[in-house]
Amino acid sequence: MDRPTALVPQHHVSLGARGPEDVVADAHGRVLTGAEDGRILRVHDVGDPRTARVELLAETGGRPLGLEPLPDGGLLVCDAERGLLRVDPVEGAAGTVRVLADSAAGERLRFCSNVVALPDGSVCFTVSSRRYPLEQWIGDIVEHTGTGRLLRLPPEGGEPEVLLDGLQFANGLAVGGGGSFLVIAETGACRLTRYHLSGPLAGHADLFATLPGMPDNLWREGPGGPIWVALASPRVPPLNLLHRTPPAVRAAAARAAVHAPYRPSGTIGVMALDDTGRTVRHLVRRRSGFRMVTSVCAAGDHLVLGSLREPGVAVCARPVAR
Repeated sequence: MDRPTALVPQHHVSLGARGPEDVVADAHGRVLTGAEDGRILRVHDVGDPRTARVELLAETGGRPLGLEPLPDGGLLVCDAERGLLRVDPVEGAAGTVRVLADSAAGERLRFCSNVVALPDGSVCFTVSSRRYPLEQWIGDIVEHTGTGRLLRLPPEGGEPEVLLDGLQFANGLAVGGGGSFLVIAETGACRLTRYHLSGPLAGHADLFATLPGMPDNLWREGPGGPIWVALASPRVPPLNLLHRTPPAVRAAAARAAVHAPYRPSGTIGVMALDDTGRTVRHLVRRRSGFRMVTSVCAAGDHLVLGSLREPGVAVCARPVAR
């Protein structure tokens, strides 16, 4: 892997709400995100701080995380409290919100994280933890529960099926290989996992890439573009050691962690990978004022960063193609 290059900040766009956990660009270059207060927002002209404008699309009544724009203008939303949703925007008003799935395998969906739509009409999405809710996410990272899941909702709806279980905090999700596989971010294992949708390995998973930090959301830049990865934190060597201890030790550490104040690292980073798992971009900024980057997308000549904690999005320079 090449040495990382500088991630260059340009400006910040305030949203009037905290926690734009996922950011995605639509076909018109507008940036969509969900906020801590349950609102789904669309940012126009994100590249120009003088004309940037924030528009309300919908209110989920929960905590929206991962988003997926649909060709028909709708929007899929993973809501950490309500499950898998569909939002249909309404011009000049808050759009309608419909629950597509709120349980799987006999359990309530309590921590849906990221979602993609497949050409056959099915929807795949991740559940980060079956043990910890969003507000206690650090407990799952510390305990290393391996209770994350990849699920699939068939085109006709109904009960989602479990495609993959035992994931270490399943998080971001992207389609790769022309639709032949999915890439899943396992935040707790600092890796990307590939799940094969077709071919001789269909239904099986293998390693796609090992990363220098904890991956969060993924965003695919068009069918032939790279998969962008947000690194929510660099690797934490003491955490790697803790993960080798007995389950009781990890559980005790997790109980302490959920009650301790979390101080995110001042080092932030994003990566871009091709369909072979090769790194084509690795951008880093140290001593950043914008902390805990949980998502990244490209909009025009800019990279837009989201965060679970910040009150807006950060806009950075997009590297020149090489």
